[in-house]
Amino acid sequence: MTKGRSLRLFLADGSPGGIITAEIMNWTGHVMTAPRSRLADLIQRPEAGRTGVYILSGSDPEGGYRPMAYIGETDSIRKRLTEHNKDETKEFWEQTCIVTSKDQNLTKAHVRYLESRLIAIAQQAGRVTLNNRTTPDVPQLPEADQSDMEFFIEQLRVVLPVLGLDLLKAATTAAPLPLQATQTGAEPPAPSPTFELATQKYDLRAEAREVQDEFVVLAGSQAQASWIGVASGYEALRQRLIDDGVLSPGASNHLTFTRDYAFSSLTAAAAVILGRSSNGRKEWVVSGTRKTYADWQDTQLAAIATTQGDDA
Repeated sequence: MTKGRSLRLFLADGSPGGIITAEIMNWTGHVMTAPRSRLADLIQRPEAGRTGVYILSGSDPEGGYRPMAYIGETDSIRKRLTEHNKDETKEFWEQTCIVTSKDQNLTKAHVRYLESRLIAIAQQAGRVTLNNRTTPDVPQLPEADQSDMEFFIEQLRVVLPVLGLDLLKAATTAAPLPLQATQTGAEPPAPSPTFELATQKYDLRAEAREVQDEFVVLAGSQAQASWIGVASGYEALRQRLIDDGVLSPGASNHLTFTRDYAFSSLTAAAAVILGRSSNGRKEWVVSGTRKTYADWQDTQLAAIATTQGDDA
């Protein structure tokens, strides 16, 4: 059975758009977020005077589909954030995240280690565009300290997505993730069926699977060579995938997915593939059948209702 996690969130000023703190029981870490507009209030908090790491995040000013982020470390977060507030290269900055320790045992060596590892993880995940100009080398720590910091990072990878920061979330693929399941003590979720989207008119075919909260189109899937529908935000997403090399020219005048790619929804995936707006719940079908995603999901819900003894 999958093990749950208890995360304590506290709205410091009673507002969901203000300062929020996050903690996990039996973890010494302390995470705090706030919009940049509340920076004056944030730096007055006692945590802002500690040694720690911080994440500045916001929209890409050049219009990229990935958010932009900067990861840093300092002995005084208050002082460093005040300096960054004058930095023109940080104009993308909209949200601030501070990571410190409740027992104040994070040293300069610890936070340098965390900064280097977090930058490397974010680069590998590829979910944000990093504003960092350099990638610092991982400093040497005693073996016990290194183990502690890796555990610290594991907890951060749980907390940050809850606060809307996905930069450390591993890139989603259709393959199972046994290592993550082992680290969290959880059993991997039951795999979803393979879904397909095919059209005889344009002679193209794509396959995908649901993995956790994302819809992953598999490498080798085909997409329309050009956008054929009315103007849509999905057209811009499609062009960015072409620019990033996720979609590249393939055989039969189609584009081909060069790797597994995780979409936030079935509809976004269908629109990018078909080159027009579409209803992903109707376009995607269980592979080898005519059962749409919507029908498949309805069947699952009906089975649960029957098991639980709910009346129709």
